[in-house]
Amino acid sequence: MQEPFDPNDLIRRVQGRFRGHRRFTLGVLALIVVGGWIFFTGLYTVSADEIAVIQRFGKYHRQRGPGLRFKWPDGIEKRTNVKVKEVKKEEFGFRTLKSGVQTQYDRGDKYVGESLVLTGDLNCAVVEWLVQYQINDPVKYLFKVRDVEGTLRDLSEASMREIIGDRSINEVITERLEIADKAKVDLQELLAAANTGLRVVNVELKNTNVPPPVQPSFNEVNQALQEKERMIYEAREDYNKAIPAARGEAQRTIRAAEGYAVDRTNKAKGDSARFVSLHNSYRTAKDVTRRRMYLEALSEVLPRLGNKYIVDSDQKNLVPLLNMQKTGGGQ
Repeated sequence: MQEPFDPNDLIRRVQGRFRGHRRFTLGVLALIVVGGWIFFTGLYTVSADEIAVIQRFGKYHRQRGPGLRFKWPDGIEKRTNVKVKEVKKEEFGFRTLKSGVQTQYDRGDKYVGESLVLTGDLNCAVVEWLVQYQINDPVKYLFKVRDVEGTLRDLSEASMREIIGDRSINEVITERLEIADKAKVDLQELLAAANTGLRVVNVELKNTNVPPPVQPSFNEVNQALQEKERMIYEAREDYNKAIPAARGEAQRTIRAAEGYAVDRTNKAKGDSARFVSLHNSYRTAKDVTRRRMYLEALSEVLPRLGNKYIVDSDQKNLVPLLNMQKTGGGQ
């Protein structure tokens, strides 16, 4: 015999099935949510110019290069992408308003404190420069220094002021490349000592001059220095003309004196040797040597006397015998 229909029993059966399906549905939804959370917060990409720094429970754990990567989901591991190939810059004494063919700069009074520097000769100079840098150690960049950019600016100003303080105002204006190279080396050493994780790419001095209020006086000083240099150049030119000529004349006189001394010395030595030889000959044969010396003396003296006529006092009628025209000048 069929039992009578009981609506309450039907309701109880429907509620029982619904409770079973509800537990299953909630479980599936929970798995989907957890899987989605793991997938979307664990899967990440790193660009070609980046390095991913992974922290596990807030502590540094590892680094990952470019590509598609996976980590534990947020709450367990945290990812920070750091651009290591991007060249950044910090400007001192000015700010770039618009870059381009005709770059526009802002050199307002609020930047004067950055660019006003005291030189080694106690003059004020306006020095505007920029520092280009990259991140070469992401771990140090993220965890070693609280304010990396602020530290960079402070260290850059300190190194630049030290370098400018060792130079005169003229050197600051004329030796910009040398100052920039020195500032790059010094700043890199300071950044490395501070564990900033930065690498200095370039330091460029944009403008070096004196403050506008003293510009006219400085120009007058430069004109005076240029006039001084001109006069020094002219004096050196005259010096280079006169001194070599005087030195040449002195050398010529010295050489002539040395030649004269050598000639007189050699002649004296020859006369001495001849006298010694003659003395030895005289000691060996006095009569022969005396006669030879007499004859040699006459042979040297008589040709210098010219024509001489020796006339006997008793001789008569001498004049008609002489041809005075042919022997003119004779005695």
